[in-house]
Amino acid sequence: MSTPYPFTAVVGQDDLRLALLLNAVSPQVGGVLVRGEKGTAKSTAVRALAALMPEIEVVPGCRFSCDPAAPDPSCPDGPHEPSSGTERPTALVELPVGASEDRLVGALDIERALAEGVKAFEPGLLASANRGILYVDEVNLLHDHLVDLLLDAAAMGASYVEREGVSVRHAARFLLVGTMNPEEGELRPQLLDRFGLTVEVAASREPEQRVEVVRRRLAHDDDPAGFAARWADEEAAVRQRIVAARELLPQVRLGDGALRQIAATCAAFEVDGMRADIVMARTATALAAWAGRTDVLAEDVRQAALLALPHRRRRNPFDAPGLDEDKLDETLQEFGGSEDDDPDPGPDGGPGGGGGQPSPEDDGGGPQDGESGGEPQPSGAGAGEQSAVRASEPFRTKVLSVSGLGEGAAGRRSRARTEHGRTTGARRPQGALTKLHLAATVQAAAPHQRARGRTGSGLLLRRDDLRQAVREGHESNLVLFVVDASGSMAARQRMSAVKGAVLSLLLDAYQRRDKVGLVTFRGSGAEVALPPTSSVDAAAARLESLPTGGRTPLAAGLLKAHDVLRVERLRDPARRALLVVVTDGRATGGPEPVALAGRAARLFAAEGVASVVVDCESGPVRLGLAGRLAGELGGTAVTLDELRADSIAGLVREVQGNRRAA
Repeated sequence: MSTPYPFTAVVGQDDLRLALLLNAVSPQVGGVLVRGEKGTAKSTAVRALAALMPEIEVVPGCRFSCDPAAPDPSCPDGPHEPSSGTERPTALVELPVGASEDRLVGALDIERALAEGVKAFEPGLLASANRGILYVDEVNLLHDHLVDLLLDAAAMGASYVEREGVSVRHAARFLLVGTMNPEEGELRPQLLDRFGLTVEVAASREPEQRVEVVRRRLAHDDDPAGFAARWADEEAAVRQRIVAARELLPQVRLGDGALRQIAATCAAFEVDGMRADIVMARTATALAAWAGRTDVLAEDVRQAALLALPHRRRRNPFDAPGLDEDKLDETLQEFGGSEDDDPDPGPDGGPGGGGGQPSPEDDGGGPQDGESGGEPQPSGAGAGEQSAVRASEPFRTKVLSVSGLGEGAAGRRSRARTEHGRTTGARRPQGALTKLHLAATVQAAAPHQRARGRTGSGLLLRRDDLRQAVREGHESNLVLFVVDASGSMAARQRMSAVKGAVLSLLLDAYQRRDKVGLVTFRGSGAEVALPPTSSVDAAAARLESLPTGGRTPLAAGLLKAHDVLRVERLRDPARRALLVVVTDGRATGGPEPVALAGRAARLFAAEGVASVVVDCESGPVRLGLAGRLAGELGGTAVTLDELRADSIAGLVREVQGNRRAA
């Protein structure tokens, strides 16, 4: 077994370590979501926390880690007789991104349940994580239905497995920690809200601190056991402090003054619902216990707000998470309870200053704020280029969907065969049975009952009788935007409206869990401004910084988009694409630009790629070039005004109908 990196040896990342330790003191805080760029010790810190957790007593032989002092009365391995327990380390269970529902919650043997009436249950990862830590790396890439199951279990402290009227319940109380890189996509706001705390992490820009990170990492890799031994005293000190804080926690008093500050802060920042107030109260209480106090002070409320509120203030995926600290301090001062409570502690004035560090030499300073380098400007700038303009306000668009029945990743856009949805038929299971079609199973078994010698009331089943339910739901798609940034689009009012329309479609793609990509063309060529990604806010940032000017190499933009889709088909053959071309239809530059653009467009039509052309042409005289382009693509053209209207419902389905009619 490999030696984990010591928790106290992690350099910097004070907020991350503090948030993890507060959940170790009080799991009722609700877990931690760690957001940050790659290579910032997110996974290292989480895995290191498990070694700090005190050992737990469990019922011998119980697969659900029941506490012998208070065993779960509904434990599938119970009932447990009173007995002495055995001690073991706190478990760290990792949930893979590609896990199935049965792997997460467990599985019932449906064949034995129907034929013998026996609840044969194989526990899943939620059972293994009971009274431990459940860690989900890249939680934003986890399928939505798994995230729902996970967070429901975390909220209720129990997991329910239901299969055709047969159910099993078991305890599932765990410290939930998720890590994610926002560049790869965001969690839905309602799922963000289910995490108690959130922490933004970034690599330090301080050379000395970066040197210390490398020095410690190399020392650990060269001699893991020796490195861990050098930090053993610090680890033991933090472990003892966790135990002491847990014992002190029931004695901590949350006074009316602190409660008023919590309520006023949540109201001032207009967070939705009441979960933020409850999480802040529990976090402030845990902070006081961690500091060895029995009273919650204003500094605890302030630190709790910085950890519990930033992710609850986002109204759409384009809002940057964060909290206005000046406004926070003003609110705390206005509703402060006494002069002894300092609402604006210095950088070292509170439990957040140490982040659970046993000694000040751990990191040589707090984490540094990274400077924004800004978004890269598109290449190909030439004469006549105009600076970027801001997008107009986004609006609600109608659903653009790909016709037919796909088999891609679960989402909310186009019809597809999925694991969840309405039942449309039955088939023999391919591998393990997951969704039983009861009527079809009984129908398959019924003709053979006499031949099998049935004498009692039970149904005699064989493996060949079982039928898997075929279900239809919705899939996510790859929405590839091809945006004309040439001089013909450069009128500021028009480009602002165009960006607003694309931003609206990006918001729709975010809500429907799509991948998005962005190709732009202007001047002498085209470029992939953003390769296909789940990060819709990254696409919005690229769009915002997009300047305009130059000729209109329409063919180059289409050919570049064709290359992107070709590569994506190799990476993910099941994900269908929706091409959205935003242009006025003009093609200039190079020999025979119009003919070349037409040939490029017909490549998409030949391959059956669903497409929509958003016609940006304006003025009293219209040339209809965008409509002609849509015909070459085998798609449909829609104006910016029509993008808001009911007339485009089922737009891409009409595309396929037009193609079949032709």
